[in-house]
Amino acid sequence: MKTLREVPVGGTAKVTKLTGEGPVKRRIMDMGITKGVEVYVRKVAPLGDPVEVTVRGYELSLRKADAEMILVE
Repeated sequence: MKTLREVPVGGTAKVTKLTGEGPVKRRIMDMGITKGVEVYVRKVAPLGDPVEVTVRGYELSLRKADAEMILVE
């Protein structure tokens, strides 16, 4: 299993699990990132932070640490 952080720019992945806990997991879920959702990786900053994604038609910025908590297939 890989994390959202490992998906190449221009790639789409389906969320299988969120590994974070408490407020961090809640914040990710509040963004609309939940199990079964398709996430498109638009851009990754040169140092890997932030990761720009499109989820359910919304453009979002995720911290690298948050992207590593999102398991995808």
